[in-house]
Amino acid sequence: MYEVEVKVRADHDAVRARLDAVGAEHTRRVEQVDTYYDAPHRDFAETDEALRLRRETVREASGDDGHDGREGRTETRVTYKGPLVEAASKTREEFETAVADAGAVEGILAGLGFEPAATVEKERDCYAVDGYTVTVDAVAGVGEFVEVEREAAEADIEAAREGAYAVLRELGLDPDDQILTSYLGLLLEGQ
Repeated sequence: MYEVEVKVRADHDAVRARLDAVGAEHTRRVEQVDTYYDAPHRDFAETDEALRLRRETVREASGDDGHDGREGRTETRVTYKGPLVEAASKTREEFETAVADAGAVEGILAGLGFEPAATVEKERDCYAVDGYTVTVDAVAGVGEFVEVEREAAEADIEAAREGAYAVLRELGLDPDDQILTSYLGLLLEGQ
């Protein structure tokens, strides 16, 4: 499966007002701490790949009664992101799974020679809009962004990208302002 994602810098107050206007469903608010790893056998910066261990703490989650009991819980996931597959969006193959013991995974990675490269911290509000996930992200040391994403089969990438552009426009944002650099890349560049 491929993750089709478009990301732009955006004023959060204006975007939240537009999200309300289009009837977006707020699904959760989380804090994420992403540790990225360097591989001992190849340079991920050159191959445009990423290996990430994400610790996500749920601050607010929606359920039928407005909360689903996950508030305050931390979940950890390990993710491999392949190289970009097209120039028009941040579309890449992605594999992700939950981790029961983050310390054990860190030990496994260290034992295999993977070293932590950088940590990206962000606060993220998640919304559902027209079959897409819209995230309103405040990234420490980098700034404020909005991402629109969804998973798609390889044959559906172009349609998913065009749909993401339509959601951006619906939120008063311009797809031509898209940023293809990851948060990790922006952090390392000092932006």
